[in-house]
Amino acid sequence: MESNTNPGHTSTEKDRGNNSPRSMLMLASSMLIFGTIGVFRRHIPLSSSLLSFIRGAIGSLFLLIFLRVGGRKISHSLPRRIMALLIVSGAMIGINWILLFEAYNYTTVATATLCYYMEPTIVVLLSPVFFKEKLTVKKLICAAAAFIGMVLVSGAAGEGLPQGDALLGILFGLSAAVLYAGVVILNKMIRNVDPYEKTILQLSSASICLLPYLLATGQFTHLELTPSAAVPVLIVGLVHTGIAYTLYFGSTDGLRAQTIAVMSYLDPVSALLFSAFLLREPISAAAIPGALLILGAALISEWN
Repeated sequence: MESNTNPGHTSTEKDRGNNSPRSMLMLASSMLIFGTIGVFRRHIPLSSSLLSFIRGAIGSLFLLIFLRVGGRKISHSLPRRIMALLIVSGAMIGINWILLFEAYNYTTVATATLCYYMEPTIVVLLSPVFFKEKLTVKKLICAAAAFIGMVLVSGAAGEGLPQGDALLGILFGLSAAVLYAGVVILNKMIRNVDPYEKTILQLSSASICLLPYLLATGQFTHLELTPSAAVPVLIVGLVHTGIAYTLYFGSTDGLRAQTIAVMSYLDPVSALLFSAFLLREPISAAAIPGALLILGAALISEWN
C-alpha cells in the first residue's frame, strides 16, 4: 500500500465519474507501480532514512514541475491550521517510509506488505475516537478477521512467534501501518485542498523534517552511488512517487469512489506476486489464507 500519500487508500467522499477506461488504466498502472517498490528497495544500498529523504525530494519536485507545465498555480494562502496538519502529516509520512523500507530489509516483501495493510483495520478501530463513528458488527468482524490473518502471516499460529530479523521486519511493518493510519486520520481533517498541492506539501515536508537527522548523523558525507545503484534510486523517486502519484490523481475524477477503493487492492496483491516471482521469496501455506483474511477484511470494511 503506497498511497494518500501512498494514495492507494485515498477515496473520494462521493461517487464521481463514469469509470472511463482511460481512468481505470491510469489507476491500475499507479497501483502496479506501487506494488513493485519493495523489489526496487532490495537493490538500493542506502539507509532507509536517506532513501526516504531522496524520494520525498524527487517526488515533490516532479509534481511541482508537472503542475507548472500544466499551467496550474499553487496556493500560498492556506490557513495556518491546514499548513500545520500538512507539515505534521508530511513528517509522519517520512518516518512511515523509513519503517516500511526497514521492514523490507528484515523480512520478505510479502510479509512486510501484509503487515502494512493492517492500516485500514487500525483506522476503523480508531474512527470512534477521532470521528465519533460507530463500530458496526461488520467492521468488528472485519477487524477480527484481519487480526487472525496477521497471526497466520506472522507464523505465530504454527511455529510460535518469529525470531530475530523476521520479528523485527514484522514489527517495522506494523509500526509503519500504525503511523500511516495516523496520516489517514489527519488527511480526513484536511479539506478543500487540491490533492496535487497537498501531496507536494506533504512530500516536501517529509524530506525537510528528515534533513536535521541526516545532517546530524553525517549520512550525506558518505553518499556514494554507482550508476547501477543510482538507477533504482531515481526510479523510486520519479516513477514510484512522481509518476505514480500523477497517474493516481489524474484518474480519480473519472472513477467512482467504490471503484477506486476496489482497484487500490492491486497494490498489495501485485506486491505479493512480485515478491514470489521476481525475488523468489517463499510464501508459507498459512500465509495464503492469512493474506486473504487481511485484504478481504480491509476491502469489505470499506465497501458501503
